Amino acid sequence: MERRKFLFTLSAIPIVSTFGSITDKFQYFTNQKRNNNTMAKFELPQLPYAYDALEPYIDKMTMEIHHSKHHNAYVTNLNKAVDGTELEGKSLEEMFGTISKLPAAVRNNGGGHFNHSLFWQIMKKDGGSAPTGKLSEAVISAFGSFEKFKELFSNAAATRFGSGWAWLVVADGKLVVSSTPNQDNPLMDVADVKGTPILGLDVWEHAYYLKYQNKRPDYIQNWWNVVNWDEVASRFDKV
Repeated sequence: MERRKFLFTLSAIPIVSTFGSITDKFQYFTNQKRNNNTMAKFELPQLPYAYDALEPYIDKMTMEIHHSKHHNAYVTNLNKAVDGTELEGKSLEEMFGTISKLPAAVRNNGGGHFNHSLFWQIMKKDGGSAPTGKLSEAVISAFGSFEKFKELFSNAAATRFGSGWAWLVVADGKLVVSSTPNQDNPLMDVADVKGTPILGLDVWEHAYYLKYQNKRPDYIQNWWNVVNWDEVASRFDKV
């Protein structure tokens, strides 16, 4: 009897071990699914520079509030808007193609997230000057000169009624200056000028009011000193 009990115990060990292995694997794949779901959510990107890096043209407090409060709110509300819907897991670009048919919360917060994510990247410390290479050639071809382009772009930003954005867009292989209201952008099916934005300027008051108050033209003029033309050129090359 003792021998039979001993053999039974030995035979049970692999069964327990296998059961444990299956349980561990199940837990692993469950955790992986949760991790994937978490990663699928939109996230606030880190700035590629410190909050005070763009001074004196854009002040530290404005950058900190703009990024950590305004942009963060767009991300939070976008995730809430798509959570549990057929939009969950889709890219912003996919949504923008039919944005006119989607809820306002997706349009506003999705646009806000995309626009600001681009905005942070196309600025840098000690920026400014002018584009070079293929981008410079394209700007001159489209507008006659870099100075003329700056004039048209600045005017689009200054005359955008209320809140919105000014854009340099690649549309049908050519560079075009445009503007959109609120958090719309040229990738959306509602845009007057549709194409791929490679440069954008935020002219919502929260982007400049702490430093410039109601002097939007001053903000626009100084903003040219922080444009990251290398990043803009990189985006142009990828279109």
